[in-house]
Amino acid sequence: MPRSPVRAGRAAPLTSSRAGPARPAVARPMRRRGLFGLLLRWALLLGIWGGVALAVLLLWFTWDLPRPSDALVATRRPSVTLETSDGHLLATSGDLYGERVRLSELPAYLPGALIAVEDRRFRAHFGVDPIGLLRAAMSNLRAGGVVQGGSTLTQQLAKNLFLTPERSLRRKVQEAMLALWLEHRFSKDQLLEIYLNRVYLGSGAYGVDAAARLYFGVPAKRVTLWQAAILAGLPKAPSRLNPRTAPEAAMRRATDVLGAMVDVGLITPQRATLEAERMALPPRPTGDAGWFAEWVQGDLAEDYPTATDLTLRTTLDRKAQAVVERHLEAMLSGPGRAAHVGQGAVVVLDARDGAVRAMAGGRSYRQSPFNRATMAWRQPGSAFKPFVWLAALEKGASPEDTVSDAPLTLGRWSPGNGRWRSRGAITLQEALAHSINTAAVRLLLQAGGPEAVAQVARRLGLPGRFPKDASLALGTAEVTLLDLTAGYAPFANGGFRVTPYGVERAESVERLLAVPRTAPQRVIPAGEAAAMRRMLTAVVQGGTGRAAAVPGRAVGGKTGTTQDSRDAWFIGLAEPLVIGIWLGNDDASPMEEVSGGTLPARLFHEILEDITP
Repeated sequence: MPRSPVRAGRAAPLTSSRAGPARPAVARPMRRRGLFGLLLRWALLLGIWGGVALAVLLLWFTWDLPRPSDALVATRRPSVTLETSDGHLLATSGDLYGERVRLSELPAYLPGALIAVEDRRFRAHFGVDPIGLLRAAMSNLRAGGVVQGGSTLTQQLAKNLFLTPERSLRRKVQEAMLALWLEHRFSKDQLLEIYLNRVYLGSGAYGVDAAARLYFGVPAKRVTLWQAAILAGLPKAPSRLNPRTAPEAAMRRATDVLGAMVDVGLITPQRATLEAERMALPPRPTGDAGWFAEWVQGDLAEDYPTATDLTLRTTLDRKAQAVVERHLEAMLSGPGRAAHVGQGAVVVLDARDGAVRAMAGGRSYRQSPFNRATMAWRQPGSAFKPFVWLAALEKGASPEDTVSDAPLTLGRWSPGNGRWRSRGAITLQEALAHSINTAAVRLLLQAGGPEAVAQVARRLGLPGRFPKDASLALGTAEVTLLDLTAGYAPFANGGFRVTPYGVERAESVERLLAVPRTAPQRVIPAGEAAAMRRMLTAVVQGGTGRAAAVPGRAVGGKTGTTQDSRDAWFIGLAEPLVIGIWLGNDDASPMEEVSGGTLPARLFHEILEDITP
């Protein structure tokens, strides 16, 4: 049966109309859903991996962060404060903390000065200051270098409390994270109070109260405006701006702080000018007393075993120390330099009880902290002879007895007398005054030999290394300057051995402490001490030590010179002091024609003349 033409004609258009428009209607939604799904999958993957990366990054920043709650508990080394004999600050060590101060107890200009110079937007930011960072970045860009930092007080507090001074991106991120925690945990006033009590301000001082007491001798509650400006200027560079070691730099910085206070309206320009004119820092601690300070602290753990803060009043006399330092440097840089003398050491000892009044272990503690007064073992040369003479006195000799000065040979050894012309027989006093070597050897043998003389020296306080032959009479033992100086004390004080000491009084936070000290002990009779003093006086009046004489003073002493002028000594007595002097070179190289009777005796003369009122 044939198809209807009408139906057949309709079929084609129907098919055509369905196939044409229907394709786009179905394909477009499918493509959009596929693209959306692809984007969703990528977003999900990126989110997952981004989260993992962020977690790893956070872990890297935080894995070694301290627990803030634990770090807020102060841990520190006990402090030791050394004072001179008249109470002036000498040195500090350990971590020095003062009293905990409340913000309400401080003069308003102290925290005000800190905020004005360190963080003017302290009360406006949330721990990190984007405006301050932008301002610092622009200033650094204009200057072509780092001239301004963007850290807030809270960030500084975070660094001081929890972190190391390391400079790195990681440390800065940690600092910011901890600053945010601090701002969340504490109020602004609490943060400022913590900062003022914990900030490091140089010389071992933590907190404004410790620094105020250290630098000005007053508690933080009583600081003046210019003192507050100096304290507020220290956090920038505590060592470089330290009022003790760099007073000029500290005062310049304080002037900048006063200017910052003017800028924020805390004080008037007139007040700032007035306070700048009032600045007057206390005298600087004695320049090179570091040798003495280290010597004093050498036995602290044994003498004061309890771990607590200590204040030690020492025996050091500020005037005597300054005199010693000045004259030693003048000698070494003047005539000493011309004679190839590179180093020297001086000890000033009170012969009555052993108190060390001054000590110089070299020409510059900062350049060489090695203490040549207490740690250098050297041959004393003829400065050892008084112990030989004393041994002879104890065997019954007297200063008026005679001894031969003729040439002497013991085996293959023949000690010489230099330019001395033999007289045959001279008194013991003359022999010591002119330091006659052959007479010294004969007296050593008469006194019982090297061991007998060594026993005498040990009894007077020399723990030296003594040879077991007759060369001991010429000073071939090894001693330190401090021990040799103390060994002469019995000649000056009537026969009592003294033990050198440097601490007169010890005080902890709670109480006064007992100071370990050895009382003077009689080791030779008064008559023999007087005889030795008389012979040592003759050394200065007409013997090898004439350059040490001081008009109007009763002075005694003994010179000493080792082979090739490698060491030159003078140990002098001038009641109530014993002053020991050594000149030489660290490498034991020879000096040029320097003997104990030349530069050391002259240095003794200059020091004694200046110390005596």
